[in-house]
Amino acid sequence: MGKARNMELNWNELDQRAVDTARILAADAVEKTGNGHPGTAISLAPLAYLLYQKVMNTDPTDDQWLGRDRFLMSAGHSSLTQYTQLYLAGAGLELQDLKELRTWGSRTPGHPEYHHTKFVECTTGPLGAGISNAVGMAMAARKERGLFDPDAAAGESVFDRFIYAIAGDGCMEEGISSEASSLAGTQELGNLIVFYDDNHISIEGQTKIAFTEDVDARYEAYGWHVQNVDWTNGGTEYAEDVQGLLDAIEAAQQVTDKPSMIRLTTIIGWPLPNLQGSHSVHGAKLGAAEITALKQELDFEDIPFAVDEAAVEQARENISQRGEEARNRWNKKFEAWQQGNPEAAKLLDRVRNHVLPELELPEFEAGKAVSTRKASGEVLSALASQLPELWGGSADLAGSNNTTMKGAASFFPESQSTDEWQGNKYGRTLHFGVREHAMGGVVNGIVLSGLTRAYGATFLVFSDYMRPAVRLAALMQIPSIFVWSHDSVGVGEDGPTHQPIEHLAALRVIPGLDVVRPGDAAETAVVWGQILKNDANPAGLILSRQDLPNPERGGALASAENAAKGAYVLKEASSGEPQLILIGTGSEVQHCLGAAEQLEEQGIATRVVSMPCQEWFNQSDEDYRESVLPSSVTARVSVEAGVASGWSRYVGAKGATVSIEHFGASASGNRCMDEFGFTVDNVVNTAMSVLD
Repeated sequence: MGKARNMELNWNELDQRAVDTARILAADAVEKTGNGHPGTAISLAPLAYLLYQKVMNTDPTDDQWLGRDRFLMSAGHSSLTQYTQLYLAGAGLELQDLKELRTWGSRTPGHPEYHHTKFVECTTGPLGAGISNAVGMAMAARKERGLFDPDAAAGESVFDRFIYAIAGDGCMEEGISSEASSLAGTQELGNLIVFYDDNHISIEGQTKIAFTEDVDARYEAYGWHVQNVDWTNGGTEYAEDVQGLLDAIEAAQQVTDKPSMIRLTTIIGWPLPNLQGSHSVHGAKLGAAEITALKQELDFEDIPFAVDEAAVEQARENISQRGEEARNRWNKKFEAWQQGNPEAAKLLDRVRNHVLPELELPEFEAGKAVSTRKASGEVLSALASQLPELWGGSADLAGSNNTTMKGAASFFPESQSTDEWQGNKYGRTLHFGVREHAMGGVVNGIVLSGLTRAYGATFLVFSDYMRPAVRLAALMQIPSIFVWSHDSVGVGEDGPTHQPIEHLAALRVIPGLDVVRPGDAAETAVVWGQILKNDANPAGLILSRQDLPNPERGGALASAENAAKGAYVLKEASSGEPQLILIGTGSEVQHCLGAAEQLEEQGIATRVVSMPCQEWFNQSDEDYRESVLPSSVTARVSVEAGVASGWSRYVGAKGATVSIEHFGASASGNRCMDEFGFTVDNVVNTAMSVLD
């Protein structure tokens, strides 16, 4: 974790003018654009300025500095809270950027976007998601320390840092924040500090119409260190006690065995003369008259985007000096670490440059049936020694998802060990509990931290619970790995509540998400390798519960290596020129092979294509796609135990699908598959109807 810092406030008149400049800019930016969220950015300007100028380790010239503290705006609608500070810091934004708020091509979009604006650590906006990302980043910081510098004294490692996040009432109401915060308490994340802007206002007005709980008590019950800084003095008068806030931050930094929440009680929009405390300032422009009144109140010239140049100059000089001093201190420690830890330094260079070693993936005995979830587990165990940066776990389904690397210790405080699971603070196996949504956000936060690769697992049907986090991973173009087992009605006796039907199609429509459903153990090993090679987007690995044949390769059946291309000719037609193409994924590939055998006996030249990943296939060059699915062959049948939506692209207007367009039933997996038409006979009959 980060080292507690002895900080002096040193708050002078120009600091206050800089804070007020941020307020003016927030009001004017929204007014110029005509929409946005000015209220919180105005009232939280002192907090954000304090963090950037007095607290955080930040180098304004380098948003990728390894030694930086992380800042997340979980209340992402208040993006101006961060944008104005980046302007004051000279950290990639200038006045023109604020004038272009929420407009085409600007560096100041409506919500913070990762990869788009420098120093934005993750994309936020869906409320509460930023808290889960912050928890993941805090866990990652501890893991990275354990991976690269485990023996350093507390607070002295170059990998130690604090994670700061600003959240609002909406974040506190969303379920994902509860899931993630509960996990953070169990993990004793002393490097995580969350500021809760307690202003009692949301879009519909005062929060008491729907939100009356004691948030402090809730977080104390989670195992957090909780403080309250009340700038309203119990509603009697408003006083921005910046020193009191700094004292609370220092106290939070001293608590090493608990995450910290600082509840900052504010009035939204303060010091607006007429609209402070009104829900109307949450998400709408203030109007010219109120902005004029604000500028008069703060002694600013009544012109658009008025700034105090002297205050801006001081802010930029101060943060530049602080950043340079922090960077120099860190550089000396980093050089000493490199010299003393050559192997760890070599590993660090590899992971920072997104380079994989030559992976040795397991081979599976031909002819022996094995579920792809079990094959995946064996792949993970084989990767353990090759990729020390790879880690992950399950949402309370480790034994079902097969996500535990053999012999790997669990990642939690040693005191949390049980008879079943032994671990330590630097362990490798993650236990998310029954918290799928938070799991997705935490995995994203870990990956965003940059030095490790994480996966999280559950049943495919419960991907619904974590879909928003999966979507954000795709939006951010980060290589999070989501493992989803129990992929069809083959789940069996658990019945329709646990049998995914529409999920494959629903996941495939998320832009940038690779949905990967291997057909056997050999393909499972290959696609794991390809997923790990892809570092620019997330993947969902879809695995079977039931055993699947692992046929002999190299004769009639092609090697599985081309599964990395998304689709390949698994079995060629006997004549070499197919009359019919059967396209299968996952557990249905076996039925395509069985059907092809019968069709060939009837003199129908049949090609079998295994398509584990539509997205990878779509990215292949046109010549390869044509070689697999020649346009001259219009008789095509897709076979997949899910809805048919999306398959028309591959089977064409003259093709057909073997699919399921209704919910499942509680019976054995084999009985369900037979009853719902996932059989060789039904594939043959469907193929004959296409040929007719």
